[in-house]
Amino acid sequence: MTGPLDAVTAIHNAFRRDMAAIDAAGLAWARSTQADSAAAPYTLGVPRREDGATHIERFRFFNEVLVWHAHGEELAVFPALEAVAPSVAEAYVKDHRGLDAAFDALDGAFAANDPLEIARATSAFKFHLDIHLYKEDSHLYRLVKERIPVPDQGKLVGVMSSTVPPERFPEVVAWMFPLLGDGDRENMTRVWQMLMPREVFAGVKGLIERSVGDGWAELARRMPELSN
Repeated sequence: MTGPLDAVTAIHNAFRRDMAAIDAAGLAWARSTQADSAAAPYTLGVPRREDGATHIERFRFFNEVLVWHAHGEELAVFPALEAVAPSVAEAYVKDHRGLDAAFDALDGAFAANDPLEIARATSAFKFHLDIHLYKEDSHLYRLVKERIPVPDQGKLVGVMSSTVPPERFPEVVAWMFPLLGDGDRENMTRVWQMLMPREVFAGVKGLIERSVGDGWAELARRMPELSN
């Protein structure tokens, strides 16, 4: 049965997949720069941004969502966990500050139009993010699931969702759902259906349908009530 924390697992998986794609784009750009330099050693400069940076530029919106998510955890989840598992959340707050620093390093490398530094920065960002999310999934949210009642878990997830500015919510749906597998799409949709007023969810359902395209048929098969 789907529980509130399944929504957290889903967005964590979206972060992983998008960061992996951003990192792969950074590495590919750096490699193409090296290849161009080897083929034409007397040609100075780096490839134009439009030749290698299109996907890397996703890091800015990616990080906006990551910051909203982290703020929601610090606002709701970490204080609730402190009451049942003192001092656990402190290390995760430090992780969040490390992710802020990773973004700043990538932003600086991108501003300098330096493909090698971009590749280094995306790799470091991905490494830190992967470890942080793994720790949260296997440790922090395990404690939340074990020690905080399910209704209160739902309230925490509701507070986390509220940190997204309402006018930006359609962008988050359009970013997240294409990154999710069928199981995560179903879980996220079910959690929102549980937590949102009926009229609000009706609008969100339309956003989900537009974002997944041909994947809507599978989601509707898993959740026949979406047709109502």
